[in-house]
Amino acid sequence: MGLELYLDLLSQPCRAIYIFAKKNNIPFEFKDVEVFRESLRKMNVVKKVPVLRDEDFCLSEGIAILLYLSRKYNTPDHWYPSDLQKRAKVDEYLSWHQINIRSNAPKTMWIKVLIPLFTGQPLPSEKLQEVMEGLAASLKQLEDMFLQDKPFLVGNEISLADLTAIVELMQPVGVGCNIFEDRPKLAAWRKRVEEAIGKEIFLQAHKLILNIQELSNIQINPQLKAQLGPVLLKMLK
Repeated sequence: MGLELYLDLLSQPCRAIYIFAKKNNIPFEFKDVEVFRESLRKMNVVKKVPVLRDEDFCLSEGIAILLYLSRKYNTPDHWYPSDLQKRAKVDEYLSWHQINIRSNAPKTMWIKVLIPLFTGQPLPSEKLQEVMEGLAASLKQLEDMFLQDKPFLVGNEISLADLTAIVELMQPVGVGCNIFEDRPKLAAWRKRVEEAIGKEIFLQAHKLILNIQELSNIQINPQLKAQLGPVLLKMLK
């Protein structure tokens, strides 16, 4: 048994891992899972994806898995530089990302797709506006603090910082919020990141999120709706 990656490509960290492994020709078995599937819950005590299984070793958390893969497979240095200061800049972005981009961008999918799906009712438009304003502030900081006038977030080559950022920002794009419109610097960065990754791999990873509206046609288990509906509504209060 070799490397197994348990991923749901609706998840941003899962997409980052999928892209990273594919781009770096890391041999792995792709275990396509759904977040709520019971078999995953038995394996991962925190009940979420992604999960890496390497023989008898198991690991969760997206950043931890990316770093494990980069070290085990000795991936090109630009992803997570050996230079102390360059690596520190990647670490700086990854820390900032969690409480800024990651705390705002995913809410667009909850508001526009998932909460209406589980609750049967749309949220007020002002709630989306509130989320978009918070995301706009984070995007401005992303440009001013990290991208500045560089090709990529921490220098002249793509890194884990860019990969982590782009998968997160595709979440609002998938639900129809074109956050790159009227942001030419960010749009140009997105194009460079896609080209560095490779358009085929990029589209493979994002096919599901770019067709997220198809989820509105699926039948949700009534018991699951009853359990998750109130929880999802509380998330955005």
